[in-house]
Amino acid sequence: MGEVKYYTEEGLAALKAELNHMMTVERQRISQQIAEARDKGDLSENAEYEAAKEQQGLLEMKISKMQDLVYNARVLDEAKMDTSKVLLFSKVKVKNLKTNTQLTYTIVPETETDIKTMKISVTSPIAKGLLGKSVGEQVDIQIPAGKLSVEILEITRV
Repeated sequence: MGEVKYYTEEGLAALKAELNHMMTVERQRISQQIAEARDKGDLSENAEYEAAKEQQGLLEMKISKMQDLVYNARVLDEAKMDTSKVLLFSKVKVKNLKTNTQLTYTIVPETETDIKTMKISVTSPIAKGLLGKSVGEQVDIQIPAGKLSVEILEITRV
């Protein structure tokens, strides 16, 4: 059994859609490639056949891992989550104490990370530094560019 991972409803739906695409579309495409390569004759010297079989093996491994993820996925009920502390799926407004600028991060599972929309992975240095903290706390976070000092201004749920 794999490790339990938490998702939003949208994140789990996207995961299931990707799995379905791999199982229906990608499997069919690779099967077709194998059939076409097989029709070209001697399989012992057929590079196309070998490449297609290797692709098939990689796809089946990906499907297996994805099925395990879906099986062990849990959807968090954000309505029941505490908003007094930073947790997974928290939307956190912080003020950079050095530049006096404000940023809002949403802490999400690794698979839902999207830096363009400020959704940061729960395993990122910033998220790790914010987890468990409350409004008003000042936090020093070690990031690759140095030390980031922030004050937590607001915590809400996504």
